[in-house]
Amino acid sequence: MPKQLRLTAYEAEILLLQAGFELNRSKGSHRIYLKAQVRVVVPFHAGKTLHPKIVKQILKAIEDANG
Repeated sequence: MPKQLRLTAYEAEILLLQAGFELNRSKGSHRIYLKAQVRVVVPFHAGKTLHPKIVKQILKAIEDANG
């Protein structure tokens, strides 16, 4: 089984923007991105990597939104 991809919030943001998501709003340290009916919440904490479950949700949302 391959290792889960590790991302920082900044790297996840770049992937989302490249996939066509737009920053909808920001509340506290969380940024909400939308594309069609798919919503993704990314917690921004300086210098920390995202939890593997959050990375999995982001990658699934990109896949769902693109088809």
